[in-house]
Amino acid sequence: MKISKSKVRVIALATGILSSSALATAAFSENTYGPFPVTVKGYSGSKTNSVSYTGQIARHVLHDSLKKLAGKGDGGGNAAALQAEMMSYFGGSDKNKAIIAPVDKGDFNIKQETVNEISSGKNLSGKSYKGAVTAWPGQMTGGEVLASMIAHAAKTNGGFDPSTGYNFPQLISKFAMGAVFYNQAVDNYLDEKLAADNKPNSKPYKDGAHYTGKEHVWDEAFGYWGAAAHSLNLSASENYEVAKMKNLSAADANGDGLIDLKSEMTFAHAYYASSFDKGGNTNYMSTVTQAFIDGRALITSANGENLTDAQRAQLVAYADVIGSNWEKVIAEAVFKYAGSVYKDITKLEGLMAENGDTTKAFATYGKHWGELKGFSMALQVGKKNLGETAVKMNRLIGYGPVLMNASQVTGVDSQGNFIKDEAQSWGEYKLHMLKLQSMLADQFGLAAKVNDQTANMADLADKLGSADSAEND
Repeated sequence: MKISKSKVRVIALATGILSSSALATAAFSENTYGPFPVTVKGYSGSKTNSVSYTGQIARHVLHDSLKKLAGKGDGGGNAAALQAEMMSYFGGSDKNKAIIAPVDKGDFNIKQETVNEISSGKNLSGKSYKGAVTAWPGQMTGGEVLASMIAHAAKTNGGFDPSTGYNFPQLISKFAMGAVFYNQAVDNYLDEKLAADNKPNSKPYKDGAHYTGKEHVWDEAFGYWGAAAHSLNLSASENYEVAKMKNLSAADANGDGLIDLKSEMTFAHAYYASSFDKGGNTNYMSTVTQAFIDGRALITSANGENLTDAQRAQLVAYADVIGSNWEKVIAEAVFKYAGSVYKDITKLEGLMAENGDTTKAFATYGKHWGELKGFSMALQVGKKNLGETAVKMNRLIGYGPVLMNASQVTGVDSQGNFIKDEAQSWGEYKLHMLKLQSMLADQFGLAAKVNDQTANMADLADKLGSADSAEND
Protein backbone atom coordinates (compact mmCIF):
# COMPACT_ATOMS: atom_id res chain seq x y z
CA MET A 1 0.00 0.00 0.00
CA LYS A 2 1.30 3.45 -0.92
CA ILE A 3 1.89 6.18 1.60
CA SER A 4 -0.82 8.86 1.58
CA LYS A 5 -0.65 11.37 -1.25
CA SER A 6 2.20 13.86 -0.96
CA LYS A 7 1.37 17.17 0.60
CA VAL A 8 2.74 20.32 -0.95
CA ARG A 9 4.38 22.79 1.31
CA VAL A 10 6.36 25.99 0.93
CA ILE A 11 9.87 26.00 2.33
CA ALA A 12 10.00 28.32 5.29
CA LEU A 13 12.36 26.90 7.88
CA ALA A 14 13.07 28.43 11.23
CA THR A 15 16.74 28.50 10.26
CA GLY A 16 16.17 30.78 7.25
CA ILE A 17 13.05 32.29 5.66
CA LEU A 18 12.83 32.64 1.87
CA SER A 19 12.28 36.00 0.23
CA SER A 20 8.79 36.70 -1.12
CA SER A 21 9.94 36.23 -4.73
CA ALA A 22 11.45 32.85 -3.92
CA LEU A 23 8.37 31.84 -1.95
CA ALA A 24 6.30 32.12 -5.09
CA THR A 25 8.31 29.39 -6.82
CA ALA A 26 9.49 27.24 -3.93
CA ALA A 27 6.54 24.86 -3.55
CA PHE A 28 7.63 21.24 -3.54
CA SER A 29 6.41 17.81 -2.55
CA GLU A 30 7.59 16.83 0.89
CA ASN A 31 7.77 13.19 -0.20
CA THR A 32 9.92 13.55 -3.31
CA TYR A 33 13.49 14.62 -3.91
CA GLY A 34 12.80 17.63 -6.08
CA PRO A 35 12.06 19.57 -8.03
CA PHE A 36 13.67 22.42 -6.11
CA PRO A 37 13.80 25.99 -7.48
CA VAL A 38 16.89 27.67 -8.89
CA THR A 39 18.38 29.99 -6.26
CA VAL A 40 21.71 30.90 -7.90
CA LYS A 41 22.12 34.67 -7.80
CA GLY A 42 22.10 36.24 -11.24
CA TYR A 43 21.15 33.08 -13.10
CA SER A 44 19.43 33.98 -16.37
CA GLY A 45 19.06 30.61 -18.07
CA SER A 46 15.95 28.57 -18.69
CA LYS A 47 16.39 25.94 -15.98
CA THR A 48 13.75 25.90 -13.27
CA ASN A 49 14.80 22.81 -11.27
CA SER A 50 18.16 22.99 -9.48
CA VAL A 51 18.39 19.25 -8.73
CA SER A 52 21.20 17.44 -10.55
CA TYR A 53 22.75 14.04 -9.82
CA THR A 54 22.90 12.36 -13.24
CA GLY A 55 26.62 11.63 -12.84
CA GLN A 56 25.88 9.42 -9.85
CA ILE A 57 23.13 7.57 -11.71
CA ALA A 58 25.55 6.96 -14.58
CA ARG A 59 27.92 5.35 -12.08
CA HIS A 60 25.13 3.11 -10.76
CA VAL A 61 24.57 1.95 -14.33
CA LEU A 62 28.30 1.44 -14.87
CA HIS A 63 28.34 -0.66 -11.69
CA ASP A 64 25.32 -2.76 -12.67
CA SER A 65 26.77 -3.33 -16.14
CA LEU A 66 30.18 -4.25 -14.73
CA LYS A 67 28.61 -6.81 -12.40
CA LYS A 68 26.82 -8.43 -15.32
CA LEU A 69 30.01 -8.56 -17.39
CA ALA A 70 31.96 -10.13 -14.51
CA GLY A 71 30.00 -13.34 -15.00
CA LYS A 72 30.69 -13.64 -18.76
CA GLY A 73 34.06 -15.42 -18.65
CA ASP A 74 34.39 -18.66 -20.62
CA GLY A 75 37.30 -20.08 -18.65
CA GLY A 76 40.11 -18.12 -20.28
CA GLY A 77 39.46 -17.96 -24.01
CA ASN A 78 37.82 -14.53 -23.87
CA ALA A 79 39.81 -13.28 -20.88
CA ALA A 80 41.70 -10.45 -22.59
CA ALA A 81 38.68 -9.09 -24.45
CA LEU A 82 36.42 -9.43 -21.42
CA GLN A 83 38.89 -7.70 -19.11
CA ALA A 84 39.18 -4.80 -21.56
CA GLU A 85 35.40 -4.51 -21.78
CA MET A 86 34.99 -4.59 -18.01
CA MET A 87 37.68 -1.94 -17.65
CA SER A 88 35.82 0.28 -20.12
CA TYR A 89 32.93 0.36 -17.65
CA PHE A 90 35.15 0.62 -14.58
CA GLY A 91 37.80 3.03 -15.87
CA GLY A 92 35.68 4.95 -18.37
CA SER A 93 35.52 5.03 -22.14
CA ASP A 94 35.45 7.60 -24.93
CA LYS A 95 32.72 5.50 -26.53
CA ASN A 96 29.06 5.80 -25.68
CA LYS A 97 28.76 2.44 -23.96
CA ALA A 98 25.56 0.43 -24.05
CA ILE A 99 23.73 -0.06 -20.77
CA ILE A 100 24.10 -3.78 -20.03
CA ALA A 101 22.11 -3.55 -16.81
CA PRO A 102 19.45 -2.58 -16.01
CA VAL A 103 17.68 -3.29 -19.32
CA ASP A 104 14.07 -3.99 -20.30
CA LYS A 105 12.42 -6.83 -18.40
CA GLY A 106 8.89 -7.75 -19.45
CA ASP A 107 6.76 -4.61 -19.24
CA PHE A 108 9.44 -2.86 -17.18
CA ASN A 109 10.85 -0.76 -20.02
CA ILE A 110 13.94 1.39 -19.45
CA LYS A 111 14.02 4.82 -21.08
CA GLN A 112 17.79 5.01 -21.62
CA GLU A 113 19.86 2.52 -23.66
CA THR A 114 23.33 4.10 -23.44
CA VAL A 115 25.33 5.51 -20.53
CA ASN A 116 25.80 8.91 -22.17
CA GLU A 117 22.03 9.42 -22.29
CA ILE A 118 22.34 9.75 -18.52
CA SER A 119 25.71 11.50 -18.21
CA SER A 120 28.89 11.36 -20.27
CA GLY A 121 32.52 11.05 -19.23
CA LYS A 122 31.89 9.14 -16.00
CA ASN A 123 33.83 6.24 -14.47
CA LEU A 124 34.08 4.26 -11.25
CA SER A 125 37.86 4.06 -10.96
CA GLY A 126 38.43 7.76 -10.34
CA LYS A 127 35.93 7.80 -7.48
CA SER A 128 37.13 4.63 -5.74
CA TYR A 129 38.44 4.60 -2.17
CA LYS A 130 42.03 5.86 -2.13
CA GLY A 131 43.16 4.25 1.14
CA ALA A 132 44.74 0.83 1.67
CA VAL A 133 42.25 -2.03 1.88
CA THR A 134 43.50 -4.28 4.69
CA ALA A 135 40.58 -6.70 4.30
CA TRP A 136 41.94 -7.96 0.97
CA PRO A 137 45.40 -9.42 0.30
CA GLY A 138 48.00 -7.16 -1.29
CA GLN A 139 47.69 -3.88 0.60
CA MET A 140 46.08 -2.22 -2.44
CA THR A 141 43.87 0.86 -2.73
CA GLY A 142 40.18 0.43 -3.37
CA GLY A 143 40.60 1.06 -7.09
CA GLU A 144 43.52 -1.36 -7.32
CA VAL A 145 41.55 -4.08 -5.53
CA LEU A 146 38.66 -3.69 -7.98
CA ALA A 147 40.96 -3.70 -11.01
CA SER A 148 42.63 -6.87 -9.69
CA MET A 149 39.27 -8.53 -9.12
CA ILE A 150 38.27 -7.62 -12.69
CA ALA A 151 41.44 -9.23 -14.08
CA HIS A 152 40.80 -12.43 -12.14
CA ALA A 153 37.09 -12.48 -13.03
CA ALA A 154 37.91 -12.37 -16.75
CA LYS A 155 39.81 -15.66 -16.46
CA THR A 156 37.01 -17.59 -14.74
CA ASN A 157 34.12 -19.60 -16.09
CA GLY A 158 31.02 -17.60 -15.28
CA GLY A 159 32.71 -15.44 -12.65
CA PHE A 160 33.31 -18.21 -10.11
CA ASP A 161 36.75 -19.60 -9.25
CA PRO A 162 36.37 -22.96 -7.43
CA SER A 163 40.07 -23.02 -6.55
CA THR A 164 39.67 -20.01 -4.24
CA GLY A 165 35.90 -20.00 -3.70
CA TYR A 166 35.73 -16.46 -5.08
CA ASN A 167 32.53 -15.32 -6.79
CA PHE A 168 33.85 -12.23 -8.55
CA PRO A 169 30.56 -10.65 -9.69
CA GLN A 170 29.52 -10.51 -6.04
CA LEU A 171 32.91 -9.40 -4.72
CA ILE A 172 33.23 -6.67 -7.33
CA SER A 173 29.67 -5.44 -6.91
CA LYS A 174 29.45 -5.36 -3.14
CA PHE A 175 32.85 -3.77 -2.66
CA ALA A 176 32.37 -1.24 -5.48
CA MET A 177 29.12 -0.05 -3.90
CA GLY A 178 31.12 0.72 -0.77
CA ALA A 179 34.37 1.90 -2.31
CA VAL A 180 32.59 4.32 -4.66
CA PHE A 181 29.02 5.14 -3.62
CA TYR A 182 29.23 4.90 0.18
CA ASN A 183 32.73 6.33 0.44
CA GLN A 184 32.08 9.28 -1.86
CA ALA A 185 28.81 10.16 -0.14
CA VAL A 186 29.66 9.91 3.56
CA ASP A 187 33.39 10.66 3.48
CA ASN A 188 33.36 13.43 0.89
CA TYR A 189 30.08 15.14 0.00
CA LEU A 190 28.53 14.78 3.46
CA ASP A 191 31.82 15.48 5.23
CA GLU A 192 34.43 18.02 4.12
CA LYS A 193 32.24 19.46 1.37
CA LEU A 194 29.74 20.59 3.99
CA ALA A 195 32.36 22.95 5.43
CA ALA A 196 31.48 26.63 5.19
CA ASP A 197 34.32 27.47 2.80
CA ASN A 198 33.94 24.39 0.58
CA LYS A 199 31.48 24.76 -2.31
CA PRO A 200 29.72 27.77 -0.75
CA ASN A 201 26.01 28.22 -1.28
CA SER A 202 26.44 31.84 -2.41
CA LYS A 203 28.12 30.75 -5.65
CA PRO A 204 27.20 28.37 -8.46
CA TYR A 205 28.88 24.96 -8.20
CA LYS A 206 30.81 25.91 -11.35
CA ASP A 207 30.59 28.80 -13.78
CA GLY A 208 27.22 28.90 -15.50
CA ALA A 209 25.65 26.20 -13.32
CA HIS A 210 21.99 26.57 -12.32
CA TYR A 211 22.67 25.09 -8.88
CA THR A 212 24.72 26.38 -5.96
CA GLY A 213 27.75 24.68 -4.47
CA LYS A 214 25.90 23.26 -1.47
CA GLU A 215 22.84 22.27 -3.53
CA HIS A 216 24.90 20.16 -5.89
CA VAL A 217 27.06 18.65 -3.15
CA TRP A 218 23.91 17.44 -1.40
CA ASP A 219 22.35 16.21 -4.67
CA GLU A 220 25.43 14.15 -5.51
CA ALA A 221 25.34 12.42 -2.13
CA PHE A 222 21.66 11.62 -2.67
CA GLY A 223 22.45 10.20 -6.10
CA TYR A 224 24.94 7.78 -4.59
CA TRP A 225 22.33 6.58 -2.06
CA GLY A 226 20.37 5.18 -5.00
CA ALA A 227 16.75 5.86 -4.05
CA ALA A 228 14.18 6.81 -6.66
CA ALA A 229 13.12 10.44 -6.23
CA HIS A 230 9.57 9.37 -5.32
CA SER A 231 10.56 6.45 -3.08
CA LEU A 232 8.87 7.89 0.02
CA ASN A 233 5.54 7.55 -1.79
CA LEU A 234 6.08 3.77 -1.90
CA SER A 235 6.10 1.04 0.72
CA ALA A 236 9.29 -0.84 1.51
CA SER A 237 8.00 -3.79 -0.50
CA GLU A 238 7.23 -1.57 -3.47
CA ASN A 239 10.70 0.00 -3.40
CA TYR A 240 12.15 -3.51 -3.29
CA GLU A 241 10.00 -4.52 -6.27
CA VAL A 242 11.18 -1.46 -8.21
CA ALA A 243 14.80 -2.48 -7.69
CA LYS A 244 13.91 -6.01 -8.80
CA MET A 245 12.09 -4.58 -11.85
CA LYS A 246 8.84 -6.29 -10.85
CA ASN A 247 6.45 -3.36 -10.33
CA LEU A 248 6.05 -0.97 -13.24
CA SER A 249 3.25 1.07 -11.68
CA ALA A 250 5.26 1.73 -8.54
CA ALA A 251 8.35 2.76 -10.51
CA ASP A 252 6.66 4.85 -13.21
CA ALA A 253 6.11 8.06 -11.26
CA ASN A 254 5.14 10.16 -14.28
CA GLY A 255 2.99 7.50 -15.93
CA ASP A 256 4.70 7.55 -19.33
CA GLY A 257 5.21 3.78 -19.44
CA LEU A 258 9.00 4.08 -19.28
CA ILE A 259 11.38 3.93 -16.32
CA ASP A 260 13.69 6.92 -16.33
CA LEU A 261 16.90 5.77 -14.67
CA LYS A 262 17.66 9.36 -13.71
CA SER A 263 14.86 9.51 -11.16
CA GLU A 264 12.55 6.46 -11.16
CA MET A 265 14.87 3.53 -10.41
CA THR A 266 16.14 2.20 -7.08
CA PHE A 267 19.81 1.20 -6.96
CA ALA A 268 22.52 -0.18 -4.66
CA HIS A 269 22.24 0.44 -0.90
CA ALA A 270 18.77 1.97 -1.18
CA TYR A 271 17.66 -1.38 -2.59
CA TYR A 272 19.21 -3.24 0.34
CA ALA A 273 17.60 -0.81 2.77
CA SER A 274 14.16 -1.60 1.31
CA SER A 275 14.91 -5.33 1.41
CA PHE A 276 15.52 -5.11 5.16
CA ASP A 277 12.66 -2.69 5.81
CA LYS A 278 10.04 -4.94 4.24
CA GLY A 279 10.58 -7.27 7.20
CA GLY A 280 8.87 -4.65 9.37
CA ASN A 281 11.61 -4.14 11.96
CA THR A 282 13.50 -1.23 10.36
CA ASN A 283 12.85 1.93 8.34
CA TYR A 284 16.30 2.64 6.89
CA MET A 285 15.04 3.64 3.46
CA SER A 286 12.55 6.26 4.64
CA THR A 287 14.86 7.59 7.38
CA VAL A 288 17.78 8.20 5.03
CA THR A 289 15.70 9.50 2.13
CA GLN A 290 13.68 11.86 4.36
CA ALA A 291 16.90 13.27 5.81
CA PHE A 292 18.14 13.91 2.28
CA ILE A 293 14.90 15.70 1.34
CA ASP A 294 14.87 17.76 4.54
CA GLY A 295 18.51 18.72 4.06
CA ARG A 296 17.89 19.81 0.50
CA ALA A 297 14.91 21.88 1.59
CA LEU A 298 17.08 23.58 4.20
CA ILE A 299 19.72 24.47 1.60
CA THR A 300 17.04 25.83 -0.73
CA SER A 301 15.68 27.96 2.12
CA ALA A 302 18.96 29.92 2.15
CA ASN A 303 17.88 31.33 -1.23
CA GLY A 304 21.35 31.42 -2.76
CA GLU A 305 23.06 32.92 0.30
CA ASN A 306 25.70 31.23 2.42
CA LEU A 307 24.27 29.03 5.14
CA THR A 308 24.21 30.45 8.63
CA ASP A 309 26.02 28.58 11.38
CA ALA A 310 22.66 27.30 12.63
CA GLN A 311 21.64 26.11 9.17
CA ARG A 312 24.92 24.36 8.57
CA ALA A 313 24.74 22.69 12.00
CA GLN A 314 21.29 21.38 11.11
CA LEU A 315 22.60 20.17 7.75
CA VAL A 316 25.44 18.31 9.46
CA ALA A 317 22.86 16.72 11.77
CA TYR A 318 20.93 15.47 8.73
CA ALA A 319 24.19 14.14 7.29
CA ASP A 320 24.84 12.26 10.54
CA VAL A 321 21.41 10.61 10.33
CA ILE A 322 22.16 9.58 6.76
CA GLY A 323 25.63 8.26 7.54
CA SER A 324 24.69 6.27 10.62
CA ASN A 325 21.72 4.59 8.96
CA TRP A 326 23.60 3.92 5.73
CA GLU A 327 26.29 2.21 7.80
CA LYS A 328 23.64 0.08 9.49
CA VAL A 329 22.31 -1.02 6.10
CA ILE A 330 25.74 -2.33 5.10
CA ALA A 331 26.27 -3.94 8.52
CA GLU A 332 22.86 -5.64 8.20
CA ALA A 333 24.02 -7.07 4.86
CA VAL A 334 27.21 -8.46 6.42
CA PHE A 335 25.08 -9.99 9.18
CA LYS A 336 22.67 -11.55 6.67
CA TYR A 337 25.35 -13.19 4.58
CA ALA A 338 27.26 -14.46 7.59
CA GLY A 339 24.08 -16.37 8.37
CA SER A 340 23.88 -17.60 4.78
CA VAL A 341 27.48 -18.86 4.90
CA TYR A 342 26.73 -20.68 8.16
CA LYS A 343 23.74 -22.44 6.58
CA ASP A 344 25.67 -23.20 3.38
CA ILE A 345 28.44 -24.96 5.32
CA THR A 346 25.86 -26.95 7.27
CA LYS A 347 24.32 -28.09 3.99
CA LEU A 348 27.71 -28.98 2.53
CA GLU A 349 28.60 -30.98 5.64
CA GLY A 350 25.41 -32.98 5.19
CA LEU A 351 26.05 -33.64 1.51
CA MET A 352 29.60 -34.76 2.19
CA ALA A 353 28.43 -37.12 4.94
CA GLU A 354 26.05 -38.70 2.39
CA ASN A 355 28.62 -38.68 -0.45
CA GLY A 356 26.27 -36.41 -2.37
CA ASP A 357 27.04 -33.98 -5.21
CA THR A 358 28.34 -30.78 -3.66
CA THR A 359 28.92 -28.81 -6.89
CA LYS A 360 25.83 -26.62 -6.76
CA ALA A 361 25.92 -26.14 -3.00
CA PHE A 362 29.59 -25.15 -3.13
CA ALA A 363 28.88 -22.54 -5.81
CA THR A 364 26.07 -21.12 -3.67
CA TYR A 365 28.45 -21.02 -0.71
CA GLY A 366 30.95 -19.07 -2.85
CA LYS A 367 28.24 -16.64 -3.93
CA HIS A 368 27.12 -15.94 -0.38
CA TRP A 369 30.71 -15.67 0.85
CA GLY A 370 31.43 -13.14 -1.92
CA GLU A 371 28.50 -11.05 -0.73
CA LEU A 372 29.65 -11.38 2.88
CA LYS A 373 33.21 -10.37 2.05
CA GLY A 374 32.29 -7.57 -0.34
CA PHE A 375 29.91 -5.96 2.12
CA SER A 376 32.38 -6.35 4.99
CA MET A 377 35.03 -4.58 2.91
CA ALA A 378 32.52 -1.85 2.02
CA LEU A 379 31.72 -1.31 5.69
CA GLN A 380 35.35 -0.32 6.28
CA VAL A 381 35.61 2.48 3.71
CA GLY A 382 33.16 4.94 5.23
CA LYS A 383 33.79 8.06 7.27
CA LYS A 384 34.62 6.27 10.53
CA ASN A 385 37.67 4.19 11.37
CA LEU A 386 36.17 0.97 12.69
CA GLY A 387 39.40 0.08 14.49
CA GLU A 388 39.19 -3.12 16.53
CA THR A 389 35.81 -4.00 15.03
CA ALA A 390 37.34 -4.09 11.55
CA VAL A 391 40.29 -6.18 12.74
CA LYS A 392 38.01 -8.75 14.36
CA MET A 393 35.70 -8.84 11.36
CA ASN A 394 38.57 -9.43 8.94
CA ARG A 395 40.05 -12.18 11.09
CA LEU A 396 36.72 -13.95 11.48
CA ILE A 397 35.99 -13.88 7.74
CA GLY A 398 39.54 -14.31 6.44
CA TYR A 399 40.81 -13.62 2.93
CA GLY A 400 38.78 -16.46 1.48
CA PRO A 401 36.16 -19.07 2.34
CA VAL A 402 37.29 -22.35 3.86
CA LEU A 403 37.39 -24.76 0.90
CA MET A 404 36.40 -28.40 0.54
CA ASN A 405 40.00 -29.51 1.17
CA ALA A 406 40.21 -27.36 4.34
CA SER A 407 42.45 -24.77 2.71
CA GLN A 408 41.88 -21.02 2.47
CA VAL A 409 43.42 -18.03 0.69
CA THR A 410 45.94 -16.45 3.05
CA GLY A 411 47.70 -13.93 0.82
CA VAL A 412 48.88 -12.98 -2.65
CA ASP A 413 52.31 -13.31 -4.28
CA SER A 414 54.27 -10.68 -6.22
CA GLN A 415 52.58 -11.75 -9.44
CA GLY A 416 49.10 -11.28 -8.04
CA ASN A 417 48.43 -15.01 -7.63
CA PHE A 418 46.51 -16.08 -4.55
CA ILE A 419 48.34 -18.12 -1.92
CA LYS A 420 46.47 -20.80 0.02
CA ASP A 421 47.32 -22.61 3.23
CA GLU A 422 45.69 -24.96 5.69
CA ALA A 423 42.61 -23.46 7.34
CA GLN A 424 40.66 -24.20 10.48
CA SER A 425 37.83 -26.75 10.40
CA TRP A 426 34.45 -25.97 8.94
CA GLY A 427 33.02 -26.23 12.43
CA GLU A 428 35.33 -23.50 13.62
CA TYR A 429 34.54 -21.37 10.58
CA LYS A 430 30.83 -21.75 11.26
CA LEU A 431 31.47 -20.52 14.79
CA HIS A 432 33.28 -17.52 13.30
CA MET A 433 30.12 -16.64 11.39
CA LEU A 434 28.08 -16.69 14.59
CA LYS A 435 30.65 -14.63 16.46
CA LEU A 436 30.56 -12.17 13.56
CA GLN A 437 26.79 -11.88 13.74
CA SER A 438 26.91 -11.32 17.49
CA MET A 439 29.58 -8.64 17.18
CA LEU A 440 27.79 -6.81 14.37
CA ALA A 441 24.48 -6.78 16.25
CA ASP A 442 26.17 -5.32 19.31
CA GLN A 443 28.48 -2.81 17.58
CA PHE A 444 25.96 -1.38 15.14
CA GLY A 445 22.67 -1.83 16.99
CA LEU A 446 21.10 -3.91 14.24
CA ALA A 447 17.36 -4.55 14.19
CA ALA A 448 16.55 -6.43 10.96
CA LYS A 449 19.04 -9.25 11.62
CA VAL A 450 18.01 -11.38 8.65
CA ASN A 451 19.33 -14.97 8.81
CA ASP A 452 20.08 -14.71 12.53
CA GLN A 453 21.83 -17.94 13.53
CA THR A 454 23.28 -16.83 16.86
CA ALA A 455 20.97 -19.13 18.83
CA ASN A 456 23.22 -21.96 17.63
CA MET A 457 26.40 -20.47 19.10
CA ALA A 458 26.47 -22.16 22.50
CA ASP A 459 25.75 -25.64 21.14
CA LEU A 460 28.32 -25.32 18.37
CA ALA A 461 31.00 -24.01 20.73
CA ASP A 462 30.26 -26.88 23.10
CA LYS A 463 30.64 -29.43 20.27
CA LEU A 464 33.96 -27.89 19.28
CA GLY A 465 35.14 -28.10 22.87
CA SER A 466 35.77 -24.38 23.30
CA ALA A 467 33.75 -21.21 23.37
CA ASP A 468 36.87 -19.30 22.35
CA SER A 469 37.73 -20.97 19.05
CA ALA A 470 40.81 -19.42 17.44
CA GLU A 471 40.25 -16.60 14.99
CA ASN A 472 41.95 -16.21 11.62
CA ASP A 473 45.28 -14.43 11.73
